[in-house]
Amino acid sequence: MRTENHTPARQPLDAVGLRRAAVGPDGLWREIEVVPSTGSTNADLLARALRGEPEGVVLAAEEQTAGRGRMGRTWVAPPYAALTFSLLTRPDVPPARRGWLPLLTGVAVAAAVTEVTGVEARLKWPNDVLAGEAKLAGILAEAAGDAVVVGIGLNVSTEPAELSQLLAAPGPGALPATSLRAAGATALNREELLLAILAGFERWYQPWRQAGGDPDRSGLRPGYTRLSATIGRTVRAELPGGQALSGPAAGVDSDGRLLVRVSSGAEVPVAAADVVHLR
Repeated sequence: MRTENHTPARQPLDAVGLRRAAVGPDGLWREIEVVPSTGSTNADLLARALRGEPEGVVLAAEEQTAGRGRMGRTWVAPPYAALTFSLLTRPDVPPARRGWLPLLTGVAVAAAVTEVTGVEARLKWPNDVLAGEAKLAGILAEAAGDAVVVGIGLNVSTEPAELSQLLAAPGPGALPATSLRAAGATALNREELLLAILAGFERWYQPWRQAGGDPDRSGLRPGYTRLSATIGRTVRAELPGGQALSGPAAGVDSDGRLLVRVSSGAEVPVAAADVVHLR
């Protein structure tokens, strides 16, 4: 059992209170669990998904010792300083449309951050939440059969001296890290933030799933576009294998891929890349 003396900004999450506030008979969320430490909440929920766990589980960890980002990168944060949690979903939508899940999650995170803390958050395709030009949160979606586990790491009370240790082996599109504290947040209550994110995720997820993953019928594409810091900017997309595309980011297609307008005028869909915002 942990015996730390917690500062006001680094209080443990109250699992009982979170369940009372977010779990209901007619809602998406059916269980919220908080563990003191684990390697990766995504890995834990992926294993449970393979054993048949139904959707609606939220697993949060006060500390992750082997947190993961996109393309095998690591992500670590001091205990109690971040929100590190994963969501187990089983969306009955065409597999290609599942590319919208991390984008949907980003919309929920960015909106909750702005509402709760006053920090204006924007989205960098495909999985970063920004405050200004710095990375505030990262999102990682991983599939296991018909399940998709979405992991979120959001820096809350991390101090400037701690931020330099958050990312290991950054890629070409990596941004400097920031936290809500460093960005001047008016509130650092992790429970309030988590509840706002879960509520926002459910508000977007349910109509998106009912629309068969269609981002237009569900309203998700315009919702994402409003918060995007990438669409409309000139970008360089560093593709797996060493190739790159440059041009204006014209939008996001029906499968969640970034559309880059190249010199010929064609809009090329990009499914996976490190994206650099060019000035």
